[in-house]
Amino acid sequence: MTAATTELERPKPSGMPAARGHNGLHALALLRILLGITFLWAFLDKTFGLGFATPPEKSWLSGTSPAGGYLGSLEGPLAEAFRPLMGQPWVDWTFMLGLMLLGCALVLGVALRGAAVGGSLLLGLLWLTSLPLRNNPVIDEHVIYAVALWALATARSGKVCGLLWRSWARLTTKRRFRWLR
Repeated sequence: MTAATTELERPKPSGMPAARGHNGLHALALLRILLGITFLWAFLDKTFGLGFATPPEKSWLSGTSPAGGYLGSLEGPLAEAFRPLMGQPWVDWTFMLGLMLLGCALVLGVALRGAAVGGSLLLGLLWLTSLPLRNNPVIDEHVIYAVALWALATARSGKVCGLLWRSWARLTTKRRFRWLR
């Protein structure tokens, strides 16, 4: 190849094509927002009993424990370890706040590191309560969602379509707030 070879004439390397622009970040932003809506929907449905996964008479506002029904229906080897948590107010509040904060962080594109940590903890506990898994001995949607949370946080997907990105970025550049990125 000579120095006169233009960019168009150069042979392309084998393998995956290089991403141009921010296409990858846009795809991750879409994944981030959709995953956030998934968690917010779970929060809203459990709170108000919108009639999809939670009937109105079993909503949190009607006095039913949002985590109690799930914990009461466990059948796996860890069921007895988790069953005492059923009906505990701190478990309900932690679960519901976790769903809401995780969903808001993902939709807004802020505090994605914290969302990855907290969301992975929540999803890890849900994965443990699901054991033994029915379709695969190790992997289910909880594991995939947790990995997606880490991918979103490490790629800083909040830079694209993040509602508060600029002001959040200014805050997190300060040394004591960097962990909030």
